[in-house]
Amino acid sequence: MDTSEATAAGPVEVEVEEAEASIVENYPHLVRLAYLTLPAALGRHRRVLAAHTLVQRALPRGRRAPDPVAADAGGPRGGPPDPAYALVRQEVLRGAVAHGAEDGWRKRAHEARGWLPLPHVWGLRLHPKAGGTDELALDRSLSALGSPARAAFALSALEGLAEREVRQVLAAAGVADPRTAVAEAAAAAGEGGEPVRALLGGGEFDPCTVQARPTDLLRRRQHMRAAGLAVAAVVVAAVLLPLAGSDDGDPGSYASGTPAGSASPLESSALVRADTALWEHTARMDFTAWPARGGRKDDTDLLRRALAVWSRPGERVQVSATPGTSRGLPAQPPQLLYAGDVGEAAVVVLYDGMRIVRYAEPQDGKGFAALDFARVDDADVTTGAAVVVGRVDGNTRFLTAPWVDDAQTRDLLQPNRAGQPLHVAADGVTDPVRTPGAGAPAGQCGTAWPVLQFRSSAKIVEQHSFLLTDLGDLTPVHLTYTPPPGGTSAPARQPREATGSQALLNWAHSACRLGALRGQGVRAVNNWEFAEQRLPEGGAPASWVCTRTDTWRGAGQAMVQFQPPGSSPTALAAVAAQAEDTNACSRFGQHVLAGVMWKSPAGHWFLLAAGSREVTKVSATGGVRASADGPLLAVRAERGANAKLTGRLTTGRTLDALG
Repeated sequence: MDTSEATAAGPVEVEVEEAEASIVENYPHLVRLAYLTLPAALGRHRRVLAAHTLVQRALPRGRRAPDPVAADAGGPRGGPPDPAYALVRQEVLRGAVAHGAEDGWRKRAHEARGWLPLPHVWGLRLHPKAGGTDELALDRSLSALGSPARAAFALSALEGLAEREVRQVLAAAGVADPRTAVAEAAAAAGEGGEPVRALLGGGEFDPCTVQARPTDLLRRRQHMRAAGLAVAAVVVAAVLLPLAGSDDGDPGSYASGTPAGSASPLESSALVRADTALWEHTARMDFTAWPARGGRKDDTDLLRRALAVWSRPGERVQVSATPGTSRGLPAQPPQLLYAGDVGEAAVVVLYDGMRIVRYAEPQDGKGFAALDFARVDDADVTTGAAVVVGRVDGNTRFLTAPWVDDAQTRDLLQPNRAGQPLHVAADGVTDPVRTPGAGAPAGQCGTAWPVLQFRSSAKIVEQHSFLLTDLGDLTPVHLTYTPPPGGTSAPARQPREATGSQALLNWAHSACRLGALRGQGVRAVNNWEFAEQRLPEGGAPASWVCTRTDTWRGAGQAMVQFQPPGSSPTALAAVAAQAEDTNACSRFGQHVLAGVMWKSPAGHWFLLAAGSREVTKVSATGGVRASADGPLLAVRAERGANAKLTGRLTTGRTLDALG
């Protein structure tokens, strides 16, 4: 494994002057990175200009830190991590990936807004030097990839980042599914290696060394003659458009091919409605126990429109689904959970046994409707306790389960501050709750991380409070905590609710890492404090925490964090190791081992390693050769040393380090 250097705080904040210096120093490299990421459909001329624009617009307006998810990723051209470069690279890729995701009028508006103040060329077409057959073949291979995969390809081949670092940088740049982007890039790269890196470093992909040719001279003359006629046409269109027939705002038009008032394949009369008191006497505490609520639960027209859009969403409907969630029709009539007005939208929430489906339309009939799907099979009293019904201006409203007796909000970054009461209306809808990260600069955590703290009714369980956090999906995420082991003879600890003081203090150090999980269909996240280690040279104890993320579709990931003593209550722990698609740190993978490089106050570097309670020996090979009985290891080492860690379990089996 590659051990990481532990830090006592989060990413270093970068001054504007430092960011500017990084841009100037690495300008050709950053422009090449942007050029490779931008979609091939732009053409070489527009990609050249866009790449320069993105890099020049990456200068922050004020002091900022790079996204903590990618702060430790490698620097330019395989160099060491550099906070200023990490921040600039993050913003360049964010712009390039966002541009690749745009289409139609959004892309034209983006160009009109962003390209004019910066590099713009009239009368010339620019393009990099033509390469040979190998460069052409590589360019054709890249043209089949979307911007996220192109970015992954460039980060791997051009920057020399490891796969984990590539995923981190992509997540910081706003890529929704970094793992898929990396897989697509790997498939396109084939064997890759140094030959591909050499090709990417050639003139074919260098937007700083370009050739210039004139545009079509004859067409330019014709365009000048037509300019006056075009201006006149625009004026006439501006006069005629308000007089033309407009959308009458009939919400029925949101369904494709379904005239307003016509019957839908999903009938509103067949909707299932649970008994109001079912939750009080059922042993199945999930969405099946939710009664139908809301001021419009008997509004047949609204329900019919929602079902019609589900059957055939039209062009004026924005459809979304969490990863692994089907958008198809249900096998049986769905259950109605809510129908009512939330802000300026009419909202319908349905449940089909596997998914939550939310339909929202503007009450005035103008604009777009939304149809959102989220997988929620095997929900329980905590993961089935709330559904998002509306998001406006950085605030979120939730529909709460009928068994929620008390609702509060609290700030994960203020572990010693008590929760604040949250008003819940009679129909179960909460007052607006600030969305985590709202108002913060892109990629930043902000000064607060609001979470929900609910208490279940004593009718089903006594004194049961739990935390939920909003990560951008329809259902908030359940946060739990597993305390450190009580000793070798003590039974293994189990995850518990993260409402106690020790749990809240622990979560304060990793709350800002939750932002990297947005939109991934996460069900629950557990912080397992699997080891405590007294630091060398008379140091105080440090904590080792494995953060386990489980999704509704079954896939999961694990991240080990190292928290040195003496840091501020909200200082980010250092990431020691990560793994995707793993059962590590779950009840099916209860053993874990990880290590970091740590610098003592005296300036000495140590390799530190820690394993879970059943690790009886830790060994290091490679750049550091040492071993120690028990689950802990601390040995002097050279800075930057790479060590392979292994552990031996009580069963005699060998345990590899995470990552």
